[in-house]
Amino acid sequence: MGLLDGKKGLVLNIANDRSIAWAIADNCLKHGATCGYGFLPMEKMERRVRKSLEEMGQTDPWVQPCDVGSDESIAAFFQAAKEKYGTIDFLVHSLAFANKDYLAIGKFLSTPRDVFKQACDISAYSLIALARGAAPLMPNGGSIIAMTYLGSEKAVPGYNVMGVAKAALESTSRYLALELGEKKIRVNTISAGPVRTLSAMAVGGIDEMFAHTERKAPLKRNIEADEVGKTAVYLLSDLSSGVTGENLYVDSGFNIVGL
Repeated sequence: MGLLDGKKGLVLNIANDRSIAWAIADNCLKHGATCGYGFLPMEKMERRVRKSLEEMGQTDPWVQPCDVGSDESIAAFFQAAKEKYGTIDFLVHSLAFANKDYLAIGKFLSTPRDVFKQACDISAYSLIALARGAAPLMPNGGSIIAMTYLGSEKAVPGYNVMGVAKAALESTSRYLALELGEKKIRVNTISAGPVRTLSAMAVGGIDEMFAHTERKAPLKRNIEADEVGKTAVYLLSDLSSGVTGENLYVDSGFNIVGL
């Protein structure tokens, strides 16, 4: 028996078969879940998503466009999900965006207002907007998770405005947990260590981050996206029925080290 047998959920957004969202979806499917997927409304993105889903054996997945920067697009996405699934049990928020020109060492002070606003809108406010769309589809409760990183609480060179946006995301998840708890909807975040994903490679100094983690983390290695996927299964399953408003680290223990 799988930990997610009979459960239905939505995963946003898979970029390719090396993304954390892909690893989460893959582990959910292995544990018996049915998953639907959102993608940024671009033709090349839909092709990329469908190809990556084929890699995990999904030949005819439910895939719908969802621009998290548009309330109209989000409403259309959840209406389509309601028509397809009726109700859902979980939602995975694995998406973020910041202008890569400002994700470099020595560039934070020069962050323009519009770059700051966009990073916080897409990376943090989107959790509120997606939770608002998902909650009515969870009449019997459910679980919502979002991905974050240590740069939300520590100043990581090169992470810059994305660190500020992730801090907002983590705070957002706690307020959502407080408000949605009475509906039996849990909200948690996973703080993943550096993983070689498409988005991570845009961060300035990422190779140094990988090397530093190997030197300093208690496990003396970087993590794999699959390890984040396994933790996601725990948070999406009934094993974590009493857990909400929490941030779980999957980073080889790097966050506990002082020097």
